[in-house]
Amino acid sequence: MTPYGSFSFFIIIAFLLAPAVILGLKGKKFHSYNIFATVIALAIIFSSSFSESVALIAFTIWQVLLIKAYIAYRKKANSGTVFCLAVIFSILPLTISKLLPYFNQSNWVGFLGISYLTFKGTQLIMETRDGLIKKDISIIRLLYFILFFPTISSGPIDRFRRFDKYMEAEITQEQYKLLLYDGINKIFRGFLYKFIIGYSINHYFIANLGFISQSSFQDHLLYMYGYSMYLFFDFAGYSNFAIGVSYIMGVKSPENFNSPFISRNIKDFWNRWHMSLSFWFRDYVYMRFIFWITKKKWIKNRNSISNLGYILLFLLMGVWHGLEIQYIAYGIYHALLMVLYNSFERFNKKHKWWPQNKFTHVIAIIITFHFVCFGFYIFAGQLIK
Repeated sequence: MTPYGSFSFFIIIAFLLAPAVILGLKGKKFHSYNIFATVIALAIIFSSSFSESVALIAFTIWQVLLIKAYIAYRKKANSGTVFCLAVIFSILPLTISKLLPYFNQSNWVGFLGISYLTFKGTQLIMETRDGLIKKDISIIRLLYFILFFPTISSGPIDRFRRFDKYMEAEITQEQYKLLLYDGINKIFRGFLYKFIIGYSINHYFIANLGFISQSSFQDHLLYMYGYSMYLFFDFAGYSNFAIGVSYIMGVKSPENFNSPFISRNIKDFWNRWHMSLSFWFRDYVYMRFIFWITKKKWIKNRNSISNLGYILLFLLMGVWHGLEIQYIAYGIYHALLMVLYNSFERFNKKHKWWPQNKFTHVIAIIITFHFVCFGFYIFAGQLIK
């Protein structure tokens, strides 16, 4: 059963989480029940595919053993080679899952949400390496973090230290009432976004442009804007569902969208769009690459290092979506935008060519919006076929 894909899923989850709501409103602890509810929810989600269920179990065992082994190792030593091997082994199942279809092989490794579970496991290894996670983590808590069902299929991607804080916190009746209220609000917003606005755009607008390959420039333009809007409302709706259910379970999962279409530049856009994913790549790919190159002193020019970091970052994000040409082109396109904006930003700091006022702010939003929509047009595979 696809999470948040049907009304029957919401009915099941409502019954499943009812005891947690009752306990929360009475001011009693309910995380133990939520762990039980997560197991039941996962059984329901993966009940239709035995192969995916087996892959999920095998993947989880692999990640837990790897994380526990590295935490134990890190207490004694801090070899960079061991760290790199741990990261490689952590992302190995995801890599195999992405590559198998291109060799005409059945994807026996893949399952719903493998990317987001991999991001969680890899970040635990990286934060252990950095000394941010020093204590041992119980198997139950580790499993609950990795397999937290509201966000399993498409995020948002939480950080362990954040998640653990909510596990440790004592939630009072009044605090839970606010969480419950906010959670229900987010779920209703998700219905508005995904099942009303997103569905309407896709069904009544985009579907009528199905002849896009033979269409006029105007139709392609309409498709570009329509698809961009649909992508936002569909994904933002899903994110609201996931965050809302998380709130009801007493965990404030991070936000994923913050009005991305009013971004004033491409950097601002990536601070507003799919934030948990873009921040994950920023912290664990871009910043580490910058630190590594700077430490090795292979390149002295900071701007060159930053631009190389953007190229690596967005190429990886493109490839993560898939090895099809439109995803790679999408990554290259955004890497180019970031490099160009980085150069413009440096130029403007020196020459003050673009003033900061209300008029230029509005113009910047309009320009950014069109560049972003064209990127989604590439992503949709309409430009490159």
